[in-house]
Amino acid sequence: MDERWTPRPTAEHNMSGASCPRPARGGMPEEAVDVVVILAIAIACTIGGASGGAAGLAMAILFALASVIAIVYLRFDPHITHTANGFALIRTRRMRDGSLVRVFRQGGVYQSATYLDGRRFEPVFAYQRAFDIVFDLEGQKFERTGRGVVDVLALGGGGYAWPKHALMSHDNLHMDVVEIDEAVTRTARRWFFVDELEARAGDRLHIITADGRAYLEGERDAGRYDAIVNDTFSGHEPVLALATVEAARAVRSLLAPGGLYVANVVSHEGGTELTFLRDTAATLRQVFARVWIVPATDEQFDGEDNYLVIASDEPYAVVESIPFDEEFLGTPMTDAA
Repeated sequence: MDERWTPRPTAEHNMSGASCPRPARGGMPEEAVDVVVILAIAIACTIGGASGGAAGLAMAILFALASVIAIVYLRFDPHITHTANGFALIRTRRMRDGSLVRVFRQGGVYQSATYLDGRRFEPVFAYQRAFDIVFDLEGQKFERTGRGVVDVLALGGGGYAWPKHALMSHDNLHMDVVEIDEAVTRTARRWFFVDELEARAGDRLHIITADGRAYLEGERDAGRYDAIVNDTFSGHEPVLALATVEAARAVRSLLAPGGLYVANVVSHEGGTELTFLRDTAATLRQVFARVWIVPATDEQFDGEDNYLVIASDEPYAVVESIPFDEEFLGTPMTDAA
């Protein structure tokens, strides 16, 4: 990394982009559906005690609410699923270009999304497409190590957006995906085309139900991965157990020479809160020789900014990266903190 004084990343350096999890926006708010249902139940409960005109009015309102609910279901095709973190809503929304996208919403944010047409293996969110930087750097990696990007570990499955894209775009790629919640994987199989992915990818895809940190520390096949991608969240918060110096050391031990580690980091408050980004960069600098920060952008979704923090022991030329200096670095995160 260039140690010269350079402007530290600020909101001005950023390009307003997607975040994952994404703040849920667009179409009819899911909360509105909840309110409609609650009101319908409340009105139904009062009908028994009403008479005459009051009962008729209550019935009319109940019918109107039922009609709204029917319209919502026909338009948004909502489904409720239960995960380890509580209930999640699967629904369909229409994009600006008219295409339909199915979203996985939990805790007030979009956990994942998928197109429903021929692009079903293409990522919807910009930061997920930006994970392809591991393939952009593949040529440099091959020149330095004699090996490209063949074996990849993805921490966090969710809707399996990037694993779908990567495996269907690179015929020689093998990927292990670690997802802690089996219910999330079942949801992805049913609603996000992961069942089709498994059929088409065959033994190139290995889905592992496990805690990400436990997997990193329990895997004894050192140096097996050419790239490790971290896209783990609990609601809208990052998984801190995968963000510490100790976790980074476990990641590094599983990377092949010249291997790449890529972590998705969300900046809150409209992209102005960079504390976790700064701390992540400082943490990875404790373990890896080189660290880069790459902004991710999105034209379809508003919300907090996303960054990819990339680490390696090789001095790759990451042209998309934002220069930063030592003063930008925050506080390294540790298990003891």
